[in-house]
Amino acid sequence: MDRRKFFSVTGASAAAAAAGSIAGTTEVADAQPRTGGKLPPLKVRLGHQFGTLTDRSAAWVARYGVDGICTSPVVTDPTRLYPTPEEMRKMLDLAAKWKLKVDMVDSVLLTSSHIDREKNPAIMLGQSPQRDRDIESFQNHIRTCAATGIRTIKYNMSLLGVVRSEHVPGRGDSVYEKWNAKEALAKNPPLTKAGIVNADAFWERIDYFLKRVVPVANENKVRIACHPQDPGTPPEGYQGITNVLGTIDGMKKFITMYESPYHGFNFCQGTVSENLVNPKEEIFDVIRYFGSRKKIFNVHFRNITGGRDNFVAEMWPDVGDIDFVKAVKVYREVGYEDLLMPDHAPAVPGQPEAARENFPFIFGYIRGLIEAERHLT
Repeated sequence: MDRRKFFSVTGASAAAAAAGSIAGTTEVADAQPRTGGKLPPLKVRLGHQFGTLTDRSAAWVARYGVDGICTSPVVTDPTRLYPTPEEMRKMLDLAAKWKLKVDMVDSVLLTSSHIDREKNPAIMLGQSPQRDRDIESFQNHIRTCAATGIRTIKYNMSLLGVVRSEHVPGRGDSVYEKWNAKEALAKNPPLTKAGIVNADAFWERIDYFLKRVVPVANENKVRIACHPQDPGTPPEGYQGITNVLGTIDGMKKFITMYESPYHGFNFCQGTVSENLVNPKEEIFDVIRYFGSRKKIFNVHFRNITGGRDNFVAEMWPDVGDIDFVKAVKVYREVGYEDLLMPDHAPAVPGQPEAARENFPFIFGYIRGLIEAERHLT
């Protein structure tokens, strides 16, 4: 994306246009600008996510002007799978010291790890009675969020974690991660300890969880934001797993289960793009669909090249296929009011700290997009 395009401004009518179908369906969200033909004010903010909040991590994001963060408190008892209100308040006090706003927290459970490496797998393996105890811990985490003013908790419903097949050269000395389903399947990867998990089995486990958790989210007015599955698997699955939240139709079904204003997505734009055949054209209507229904609680603002079953990801935001200028306009169009945050940064072989060092470029890029849209339209 060149400098002229970065600062170009399109009309509100162009930003509002929605045509065609979304991933094989005919329903398209009709999100129109508000009265007078003008787009609503842009309220998105720059965000970032990382692990436990420390003075070092807090100072780092504060240095770059990050507006809101997703982080986690220190849980002092490793056998307790949720934080206490006191632990949450200690985290918030540290954030306040650095003038940071904690918008959301990660769940102790339901991370994006591969099931063979997950320490607490019972929910995703459907193993009762342990999954009932783990779900109770998730419920308690929702309650601690409510008690301490945290609006959103982020989680995954994944068995495979983030699956990639190789690294490819990127800009300078950086590398990007790639997924090619055909090449990955040709290696005949073994089943996970979950065994065969077809779509019906996966939906049963999701239903079991949501049935017990959404009412608690409703009662406490805390949003539960699920990350889509990264990436979608081929029809025959991968390592025996069918990623049902790796398609747009699956994501649509998910939000209709126990429908609630507190049940939606940590909308990873990179992951959603990976699960589209033609993401450079389709992604905007997908944003409209979920955004107009207020199901986007957070955005991972990541670019890719390619499309479903064959893409390059974890790349610099200015070299991907997706028009980020247009994407910001569409988030504005649907009235999205939360964070735009980097998801992954490119790595550099032999330099484990390089990804962390690369985030400031992405912070500045997203900040520039926000300011350009806010002040030049």
